[in-house]
Amino acid sequence: MTGEPNAHEYFDGLYKRSDDPWLLRDRWYERRKRALTLAALPDERYRRAYEPGCANGEFTAELAARCDTLLAADLNPAAVDLARRRVADLRHVQVEQRAMPDDWPDGEFDLIVVSEVAYYLTHDQLGRLVQRLTSSLCAGGTVVACHWRRPIEGWPFTGDDVHAELRATLAIPALSHYEDDDLVLDVWSSNKASVHQREAR
Repeated sequence: MTGEPNAHEYFDGLYKRSDDPWLLRDRWYERRKRALTLAALPDERYRRAYEPGCANGEFTAELAARCDTLLAADLNPAAVDLARRRVADLRHVQVEQRAMPDDWPDGEFDLIVVSEVAYYLTHDQLGRLVQRLTSSLCAGGTVVACHWRRPIEGWPFTGDDVHAELRATLAIPALSHYEDDDLVLDVWSSNKASVHQREAR
């Protein structure tokens, strides 16, 4: 890839070659990452959640079990179609085609999950994402970000770059952090209570 990367062309090419470009269904790395992300959520259940960059819906299907309503979205129409089919039996899940961060849904959410998607943004877009996260998170709500730490060919940012920017600019208290050689996972919440404290109330 040469010049400024184009997200539309990039994802169109990926989904023309495969309905599971990152092997989300088959790789242990992906299944483990989803389990870690779900385990990091400080509340057992969420009223209204948003998952931008849902890809083919593998994580969407698992996240749905923790939500009363879940809106998932992706830039790519093929991904949206795949995700809709993946969660077709889940009446409380809606999948839409949206570009992050500018085509952001209305209303407030008590959970927003940004997973494996923010390094495809420009620096300006990442700044606008921070604004969207802050303005659409309801009182006591949670933001979770999880990203691959290795370089992605043709794209300027790594997961470490994204999370460093989020930690520096997101005006929401940090709740937990995990990293290993492959991934970085951060949780922010305006409710500073620990999991035990939340359950004891």
